[in-house]
Amino acid sequence: MTTSTDVQLEFNDDNDEEEEERAKVERYLDEHKSFAFDYLRRKFGKSAFDTAADSTSSSGANTPIRKISSQEFGGQTLRPMLTTVDGNPTFFPESMSPVTPKPRKTISELKALNEREILYELVMDICNDLDVTSLCHKILQNVSILVNADRCSLFLVQEEGGYLTSKLFDVNSKSTVADSTANTYEIRVSWGQGIIGHVAKTGNPLNIADAYEDSRFNREIDVKTGYKTRSILSMPIKDTEGHVIGVAQAVNKLGVKEEPFGERDEKVFASFLAFCGIGIRNAQLYERSVLENRRNQLLLDLARFIFEEQRDVATLIHKIMMHTQSLLRCERCQVLLIDDESSGVYSQVFDLQASSFENDGPQEARFPINVGITSYVASKGEIVNIPDAYKDERFDRKVDDETDFKTKSILCIPIKNAQDQVIGISQMVNKLDGTAFNKNDENLMEAFAIFCGMGIHNTHMYEKACKASARQRVALEVLSYHAQAPLEDVEKLHITDENFAPTSSELGLYDHNFSDFSLEDNDTIKASFRMFCELDLFEKFHIDYRIFCHWLLSVKKNYRNVIYHNWRHAFNVTHTMFWMMTQADLGNYFTDLEKLALFIGCLCHDLDHRGTNNQFQIKSMSPLAQLYSTSVMERHHFEHCIMILSTKGTDILSNLTSEKYEKVIKLLEHAILATDLAVYFKQRPEFFSLVDSSTINWESDKDKELVRAMMMTACDVSAITKPWNIQKKVASLIANEFFEQGDKEKELKITPIDMMNRDKKDMFPSLQVSFIDGVCMPVYEAFSKFNNKLAPLLKGCEANRQEWKKRKDNLTEDEQISKPPK
Repeated sequence: MTTSTDVQLEFNDDNDEEEEERAKVERYLDEHKSFAFDYLRRKFGKSAFDTAADSTSSSGANTPIRKISSQEFGGQTLRPMLTTVDGNPTFFPESMSPVTPKPRKTISELKALNEREILYELVMDICNDLDVTSLCHKILQNVSILVNADRCSLFLVQEEGGYLTSKLFDVNSKSTVADSTANTYEIRVSWGQGIIGHVAKTGNPLNIADAYEDSRFNREIDVKTGYKTRSILSMPIKDTEGHVIGVAQAVNKLGVKEEPFGERDEKVFASFLAFCGIGIRNAQLYERSVLENRRNQLLLDLARFIFEEQRDVATLIHKIMMHTQSLLRCERCQVLLIDDESSGVYSQVFDLQASSFENDGPQEARFPINVGITSYVASKGEIVNIPDAYKDERFDRKVDDETDFKTKSILCIPIKNAQDQVIGISQMVNKLDGTAFNKNDENLMEAFAIFCGMGIHNTHMYEKACKASARQRVALEVLSYHAQAPLEDVEKLHITDENFAPTSSELGLYDHNFSDFSLEDNDTIKASFRMFCELDLFEKFHIDYRIFCHWLLSVKKNYRNVIYHNWRHAFNVTHTMFWMMTQADLGNYFTDLEKLALFIGCLCHDLDHRGTNNQFQIKSMSPLAQLYSTSVMERHHFEHCIMILSTKGTDILSNLTSEKYEKVIKLLEHAILATDLAVYFKQRPEFFSLVDSSTINWESDKDKELVRAMMMTACDVSAITKPWNIQKKVASLIANEFFEQGDKEKELKITPIDMMNRDKKDMFPSLQVSFIDGVCMPVYEAFSKFNNKLAPLLKGCEANRQEWKKRKDNLTEDEQISKPPK
């Protein structure tokens, strides 16, 4: 026999175990605060834990936070979001309550008042309440007091002219909000049907003395509840515009006699409800504004999730489906992505069930697709809302036959990109509460789909960009391989030591009048090698001879076979730089790193030149012009130079420290960009000013940078300083390259300038004089003034100007520019 003591001991043991278990849980939560906050947010809503969430990062970023369900937008059938301390459900936490209500009068206190005073007190009781549920409860309690009814119910209109739903049912003067909302079962009444539907439709009250005598009364409710309904007083609730927004119903007049409600009850009831209509409408508007704010917050959260995850479509779709499940509370959600290339074909299909809500990753579809419905939405771009799938001819019943799943309602929405093209379909099946998807679900999901479309489109663009980047890397790898000169060409040079190349004297490199016309291509490689040796750049930067020659041959290979801007031009520019450094002693002003950058810049400054200038690239809208906004060709030359320097086997700068490498690349970029005449015209006034005032500061990086830029221009146009027999040949090459550009411009319906126009080749001497006066002479005059050892450049330029001036003044057939021999 079990005694009361035994029971008490068992109870205490259970208590101790429970306390111990609680202590364990508390210790765990203390040690895992991030998990605790995340759990609370997901289970109870973010708004209740804003402070905690702001100070702690979530451990479950992939799990959506259920702030609100679409059902709570459904025509005022709003579920309480929070629970107050006294157990009353409310949308607002205590801190947000608009007004702190004053204590309500008791029933005995109200009975001591006259009718007008009672009405006043009851109206004041509801006037400040903006929570629809709480307000309706107060209204029914007050109605119960006013007409002395046993029970009261309130129905609100959903989707005007559609139906009514029970907001609160069977409320009496003593029931609490918690009691009244404990039963979540919702009664729906069709418009115009039954007593409630009739009152809503007609807008007129009904006072029924004997419910069982009225054909509109539904006796099944009494059968289910065991309650005996005798008399009924139903009154419409109207807003300020006279529209019916609800129906309040009082059941069974209390008293000694089972008498029905009288005229006085009707009058008092109607008077009170006149105020209630205003209160309910205001509460509904306020509640919907709060819900709208929360909906916007939900969509913003969705946008944040979407735009945080743009690397992988599958992961993004999983997040979208998780939020869809959280929002609509449906049994299944599918997202179908449409194949860009094949019309009517889905490239990927993803499926999420409510039962697998906690899964972390995306899942491929495990259920068949409703092809008829999704195809319709994909082709029409319209929302399809089907309350009963089996009554829609587009639904294929085999979908359910193949599984144990029973499809009831379907909401199918197109997902579109910014161009309003359908890129996917989102399909929701069966709401968990058993109701069909309504207009609010459609509106909410339509807004939801906009963000989804943006996210999916952006993710697709990101994936395409990644693929394009991968293709670019492959193309660059292939280009780098083929851009390198064959190693066999390096072997042919027979490199043993630096003596494989003739000396500078033997090559004539110390002579300003040096010409490359007599040299073979391999001789130009050896001459370039010798110039680097003379400046001791191999030793100072630990450059391997074979790698350097492989680099030189690769640079030469990457000059196109155009008439003038080819390898020979780059070699001659480099020679002039060498002459200025060694014979005019300019090398004394620069560091070894600056000299290295200048020489590499001279050799590479026209890499991959197409025989056309920057203006042609811009006018013809070439890919290069789209890639670079200024100094189009010069930036391309620099990028090409970097590609060769970065390729294994031609990486002559590989032994530099990272700091020196970074610096020499910047110097190299500046040197190559300086060959753009637009840059030269912009910078030369400052250079001329420094020269005229003899104020060049060689300790200033800015002044040295300016001098280096002017040196690059002086070397680039140095063909104008060569003896006339050399200048004449070079001018013929330049003219014919210009004329070829002019021919291309004519093909593009572009009128070429005179210098590029073959039809005006007789003007070439005049144009040469203008070029010398405008571009060449000023820079050589400045350098001659700065250092008289550079005077040969100025003298050569002046001599050639005289020759071109003669031909300008007295042009003969013999002096006309002719095409160079092929």
